[in-house]
Amino acid sequence: MKQTKRNSAWHFAVFVAFPWFLPSAQVASAETQIAIAHKVVSPDVLPVWIAHEQGIFKKHKVEARIFLQVGSGVDHLFSGETQFSYHGIPATTLHVVQRKDLKILAAFHDGRLSSLLVTRPEIKKPEQLRGKRFGVFGIGTGFWIQAMLALEQLGLEPKRDAISFKAVGNQLKMVQALEAGEIDAVMLDPAQAGQLRTKGYVVLLDMYPANVSASQNALTVTGAYVQEHPEVVEQVLTALLEGMAFSLAPSNKRIVLSTLMKHMQITDPAAAESGYESFLRNVNRKPYPSLERMRDMQRVMALHEPKVLNLRLEAMIEDRFVRKLDESGVIDRLYSTYGVR
Repeated sequence: MKQTKRNSAWHFAVFVAFPWFLPSAQVASAETQIAIAHKVVSPDVLPVWIAHEQGIFKKHKVEARIFLQVGSGVDHLFSGETQFSYHGIPATTLHVVQRKDLKILAAFHDGRLSSLLVTRPEIKKPEQLRGKRFGVFGIGTGFWIQAMLALEQLGLEPKRDAISFKAVGNQLKMVQALEAGEIDAVMLDPAQAGQLRTKGYVVLLDMYPANVSASQNALTVTGAYVQEHPEVVEQVLTALLEGMAFSLAPSNKRIVLSTLMKHMQITDPAAAESGYESFLRNVNRKPYPSLERMRDMQRVMALHEPKVLNLRLEAMIEDRFVRKLDESGVIDRLYSTYGVR
């Protein structure tokens, strides 16, 4: 009987002490588990991909699950399925019109359009777009806005010129739809556009020289999550800023290119290089969301949803975390650590 009691006591002592002999278990228990959904498939997402694959989230005590969202809604943020979403500010704006409580934390792109209008091989002139189908992610959101601005640059008007829009999904879906003949034109990142050009598709317009600004892609959360978990928001944002610093470091170019090619399904090295250069050119190093850019896209969005004109756009911005990391010198130190000037 005494022996049994001694054995039980010994087993209990081992059970209690066991975690102390497993440092990895201690680290895991200290990590906050979160999920980030992204709708965008472009170089803008590099800080997210890099922070995940290079262990930067873990470094900042976050266990992150990253996945590509297929649908266009944000219900996953309110159901608890995910805590963060990385998508275009226009999509967030449309949800706020529907009285969704969403906050924009940071925008890692400066908002200047660097996308290209790509068409099927037989469409070589702007006037040949009349009566054709334009592929977009969703009506009223980022790629629709880009398409509207591109058509404006070309002197075309959708209603007058019978140009229709078809919602087909993210950039990968848009490429597939163009190749399958389901659409005739699409706005794409330089990497995807470059790869299609090698297959005979036509680049009808490059938006970058036009110096047109529109929507930014941004990290978004619910207002409730910001209030309940400010420390997690700061950890996630710090990790993403370090992911951006890593991505900008010339010494990491090979890793960054490999990551870009994998996630964007790019096989042409020259096309991938174009995407990488686009990222360097448009990155927003101090990722404050731009109220000016939001007002630019508000004008175009009103053509689809007039209610956006009633929104106080500044109420959607929650930049106190970026501001804290900026004013405390954290952002500059991250860039300095990675040798980024």
